[in-house]
Formats: sequence, structure tokens, C-alpha cells
Amino acid sequence: MTDSTAFDWRSFLLKWSGEWADSLPESETRDADDEAARQARWLGFPPASEERIAAMEERLGRQLPPSYREFLKVSDGWRNAGGFVWLLAGTGDARWHNNESGLADMYAEHLDEDSGPEERREADLWRRGLQLDVESDVTYVLMDPEDVDDDGEWAVYTWSSWRAEPPERHANFLAFMRDMHREFHSLGARQGDTGPVFANDTTRELDARVEEARLAALGGGWEQAEKALDEAKGYSRPRAAGLGDQIRRLLGKTYMVYFEDLVTDPRYTPELLPPLVAEHARHTNWDDATLRFQLRGADDELMSLAFETLDQVRNGTYRYTPAGPFGEAVDRARELARWGGSDAAWRTLMDALPLWEPLGPDHLAPLAWVADPVLGQLLTPERGRELLSTPRAGRTGTPPSPAANLDPGGLAWLAEPDRGNNRTSYRFVLVEGVHPEELPGRLTDAGGDGGGGMNGDADVHGADTVLNAPMTLWDARHTSTADQREFSSYDDRALVAVGRAGTDWSFAFDDRPAPFHRPRFVSPAAAAGVGTRAMVVWSGLRPGHRKPFFHLSMAEDGAERYAFTYEGGEIRRSGEIPEALEPTRFFGDLAEGAAAEAERPLLEAVTREFGASLPRHALTSGRLHTFTTRSWTRPPGQGETYTVVRRDPPPAQWTTGGHP
Repeated sequence: MTDSTAFDWRSFLLKWSGEWADSLPESETRDADDEAARQARWLGFPPASEERIAAMEERLGRQLPPSYREFLKVSDGWRNAGGFVWLLAGTGDARWHNNESGLADMYAEHLDEDSGPEERREADLWRRGLQLDVESDVTYVLMDPEDVDDDGEWAVYTWSSWRAEPPERHANFLAFMRDMHREFHSLGARQGDTGPVFANDTTRELDARVEEARLAALGGGWEQAEKALDEAKGYSRPRAAGLGDQIRRLLGKTYMVYFEDLVTDPRYTPELLPPLVAEHARHTNWDDATLRFQLRGADDELMSLAFETLDQVRNGTYRYTPAGPFGEAVDRARELARWGGSDAAWRTLMDALPLWEPLGPDHLAPLAWVADPVLGQLLTPERGRELLSTPRAGRTGTPPSPAANLDPGGLAWLAEPDRGNNRTSYRFVLVEGVHPEELPGRLTDAGGDGGGGMNGDADVHGADTVLNAPMTLWDARHTSTADQREFSSYDDRALVAVGRAGTDWSFAFDDRPAPFHRPRFVSPAAAAGVGTRAMVVWSGLRPGHRKPFFHLSMAEDGAERYAFTYEGGEIRRSGEIPEALEPTRFFGDLAEGAAAEAERPLLEAVTREFGASLPRHALTSGRLHTFTTRSWTRPPGQGETYTVVRRDPPPAQWTTGGHP
């Protein structure tokens, strides 16, 4: 016996009928059939006999699917199936559709030689389907005799002209009727003041489940909570969408997350408005009117706050500042994250989560931090699950296992292909014992502006320059060149991201360096290493370079101690190179064209020698401070030429210069 044949149709249909009758306003004018159904508290008809069902099957030439057959034994047809099918067929009215709607022709027009089997079957549905709608609001209900499961159930498809969507599939007739009962509830819950209060056993049961789900979510049981809230949301129960959206947002499921019923509540606005606005900003650059749709019911004051927050998000100046001990931990986490410590920042937040205080009973977890430009990049689906699985707000339970770190440590990850294989070359400077804020003073010309820091509270002043506010490297490059009118091969000023490179080192990293030109290259290690040690690595060992190259230089107290450059099969060296970094160990026995094989062991050796590390997640997905260094090349000498491109719109002008 299948689930559909074991289903108690009579109890389900009686409950539905009673709920429908109780939802009707007394003053509403109804036709005779609906009025009789209201008084009888029964939307159905007398049951179909086995003989009538058998005669129907003989007329159609097919055995009916089990769930529809069992339904007919209880009611030979149905009134008001959902909100748009007013009469559903019984044994006498069901018929083959035979393209009565003309939809087969409409769908066939979109078929071509590349159309797959599913598309063709969708078009043919309108010729072969069994039509169940008798009276409707331009809505068709068809059972598909060729979409059959192992229990002999036929899938049901519904289509409405005003929905402008492909047909909706229901697994079987029972699933279709449950969906129609849900649709009736969803519409009834929104009837407002036009009728009696929409309350019945179903709504009371669902509302109790919503409250149970809320408590379960706070205790770390987000999976069962999400399932219960999704079910209640389908019935348009209050709070269900707003609570469920908090779970979905932390799982990275951002589509159609609006925090309904809660975001316009002043108690929750500080936590729910920023993530909603941030998602809007991520996908929309021009039509901010849609924000009003997402904040349905918002007053002028809330809309003003929404647009103010939107400006902060787009400018990168929004800051998540909760109160209390958890807020203090947020500040510490932000400080760690803005210098590349993504994993340490996340652990700081998780360790402080038991101290977090909700803004009200329907606040399930801290959320506004995902809109913070520095903290938001810490979120991954795995970390979202960790946060949601952690008991909080006074609830007890077993803490979850920590989510895996995002940074592998060391430098060897640079030898791995990046997403899209765009990182064919990179270079970085490591300086020992100094804070990242000090790097501009060591890597820019004295008194220079380092490329011009952005205005704003988030800019950080170093010794001689200004660090740009934290942003992705892509955004930093776009910002730095947006107003630039002249580009020259005369110099090679690198836009670098800065942060901490482990316990004792700070880094400046460039993931899109200019072409390596050894004769004019000047390592910045000596200038960066005044009073300490500094190291420079520039790698171009990936395929795509005419001459694969790798440079390493080490300076101490302002003087270069050793260096080597591998390029095109040749090694140039100076100073006393430690045995662990001896270049012949890595390049000496390589076959021609195999230079890339040396990259990982070289980076592993550098990691062991200096104990330094670069934060992969922050450099590839996070937001870091940036600045522009002095040139990595010396000025052109006598007889050397260079190219200048001046962007004088329009058109661009090319100028060739040089020293005679």
C-alpha cells in the first residue's frame, strides 16, 4: 500500500471544507452551490462508486492513478480547489485535453533542433494530458499519463495565463490537493479586515510549530527549525518567513530573503535592514525603487534609514556595532580581519557568541555583520551552519564542531591555480617586526601619497602615506585607475594589499604585477628592511610567460644580503644564500619547460626558513587595505625608450619617449 492510497482523504477534505466555510464573511453574496456548500460544510460531492470509476477508466482507456482514484471514492469532484480552480473534475467531467487550450502550439513554436527531451515533452503535455479543471480563472490542471512514478502516480501540472511562468509540477494528485489547500490558507491569511479572523485548527497547529521552531533554532537545531518554518511560510503564517529568512541568510541562501513581518519592526530593524540592503546593493546598481518593494509596509522614516544604509554599504563605510561584550568581540574580530586574519576573526566571533543578546524574541542570530565590508567576507555556508548550530540567547546544547579554517597557512597555496587561472604572476614584500600600517612609509617615496588614499573614516595613515579603506583587490585596482590619465612603462608602481603574514611579519601583495624586466628591476627589499629584515618574492613560473622567472631577495638593516633570479633557464645570484634556498636545488635538474614544478617546493622552503604566511581567503575573497608603492624599476638609462599612454578622452594618445 502506497502513501497516497493509505492517506485519510475524508478527514483531510472535511477539515478543508470546515475551514473554508468559517472563512467566508456573513455578508458576502454567494451562488447557490457555494451557499449550499457553506451550510453543509462540505466542498465535495457524493463519493463515486466503483462502477462509475471503472466506467471512467474504460472511457479514457487508462487505469487512473491511485491517489486520484482514492479521492473519487470519497468525493466525485471538488469545489474551490485553492483560489483559482472553482470546480475540479470527477468521473463525469475529466477528459483528455487534446490541445484545447492551444498551448501545445505555443510551446512548439519555441522548439528547435537543440531542444531536449524535457522541452518536447512539456510541449506535448497539452495534447496527451487528462484535464481536471472544469471551471477556473484561466487555469489549467492536467494529469500527465507519461510522467508516472514507481507507484503508478501521474504528475499533475498547473498553468495560469496571468502567472507568466512555466507549468508547475506536482508529484501526484495528493500533492496537488495539498498544495491547493496550502494556497487556500495562504490567500485566507492575507484577507485582512474583509472577513472573519482566519483562525482554525490548521493555523493554530502551524503557529505552535513556528514557536517550537524558534526555540529549536536558538538551541542550535536550525535544520528542523528551517523545515517547520518553510512549511508554515507556505501557509503564510505570521513570523514564519521572517524567522526562516534569518536562517537562510546565514546559510548563504539570499534569493527572496526579505525578513518579512520583522524587518519593519523597530526592534529588529538594526539587525535585519543592513543585510537586506547589502544584498540589494550587490545585485542592483541603478533601480533602487525595488528596495521599496522589498520593504513593503515601511514608513518614510524606515525608508530614509534604508537609503542611508544603502549609501554606507556602497561606500564601504557601514560598520556593525552591537552593544555589550559581544560588540567588543566584534571590534576585535574586525581588527583581525582587516589585516588578513580571517580565521582568527571568525573564532573570535564564535567564542563570543554565547554573550550575544537578541534584540527581541524573534531575533535568532546576529545578522547585520554580513553587511560590514570587513566582517561580511568571513561568512561561508559552512560557517553559517556553525553559527546556527551554536546554542545562544540562554539556550543550552552541545556546541558544534568548528568549521574548517579557510587559510591553509604558509605560502605554497600560491602555486595552486586560482579560480579562472588568472594569477599567472604575483609578487610580495615581507617585512619582519613591523605593523602593516608602517609599510607605506617603507615602500613609497618620502613625502609621497602612495597613489592617493580614499577619503573617509576608514582610511589609515601610515608614516608617509594613506592606506585605502579595505576593499577587494579588484575594486582597489578599478578605483586606482578610474581617474588616471597617464600610464607609462617608465615606472612600475604596484598596487598592493597589506596585512599580517603570520606572527612576526607583515606583507604587501600584488596579484597582477607588470611584466618582469630584469635589467631595470630594483628589489624594494633594502628600502623596506631598514632596521629589520625584509624579503621580496616575484614569481612568474606559470605557463604563459615567454621566459619563466622567479626572484627572491633578502635584506637586513637596509642592505641586501642575498638574492637570486631564475629566468629562462639561467640563474643569477648574489650574496650568501642559505642552503635551504639554494636555487640549484629547485631549478638545477629541471627539464626544459618544467620550471613551474619548482614553485611549490620553493615556496615551502621560504615558509620554513622565515615562518611567514599569506592569508589566502583575505587576498582572494576578502577586503584589505591597499596602497601604491614606489616603482619597482629604475628610471630609463641612456638609449632606453619607454611608452606613455595618455588617456585624453577621446581618443587615447600614444607617446613614445626616452633618453638619447
